[in-house]
Amino acid sequence: MTHTSSFDLNAIRAGQQRNLAHLDLAGTDLSGAQLAGANLFQADLRGADLSGADLRGAILRANLRGADLPGADLRGADCRNADLRGANLLDALFTEASFAGAFLTAALLTNGDLAAVDFRGADLRGASLMRARLMQADLSHANLAGADLSEADLEEAILTGAMLRGANLCQANLLCAQIEAVLWDGAYLLGTCLAGTPLDPSFRNPDHQKHSVDR
Repeated sequence: MTHTSSFDLNAIRAGQQRNLAHLDLAGTDLSGAQLAGANLFQADLRGADLSGADLRGAILRANLRGADLPGADLRGADCRNADLRGANLLDALFTEASFAGAFLTAALLTNGDLAAVDFRGADLRGASLMRARLMQADLSHANLAGADLSEADLEEAILTGAMLRGANLCQANLLCAQIEAVLWDGAYLLGTCLAGTPLDPSFRNPDHQKHSVDR
């Protein structure tokens, strides 16, 4: 891994250097950096300050453990398999970003606008997703054990095969969410909206209705 002392951090912040793959940028102040489209593949950004950074379309399959990204622009960013454990992602922008397979244990995503974001197979154990907007997000096979999803909007979200053991879903909206094969053990569902799902008492399987009519 290349050390940051060999590089001009001012040039990096100004977006004049975009191939940052494998660089050691741990603990670096990159707040407000212009990194749209940058290649940060396997860069070491542990504890880095990326608050307000422009990371649109960036390849961010990197080590971002404990990094600060509040207000960062991650629209269209490739964060697949990234290590974001304990990262601060408050008020970041996520449209069309992919976090498939990413490690987001204990990450801060409170109030985040995560509609239609790809979290397939992501590790979100203990993550703070309170009041997050996750409409139509793909959380299939994600691990959300112990996550705080209270008051989150999961309308039409895909949760097929997700792990929700011990998760807090109080007052969450799961209207018409796909919840097949979800593991719910110990999940908190007080006041949770489950209308249009198999857990809704009024839910009726269309095939069941057809057979009933046929008889």
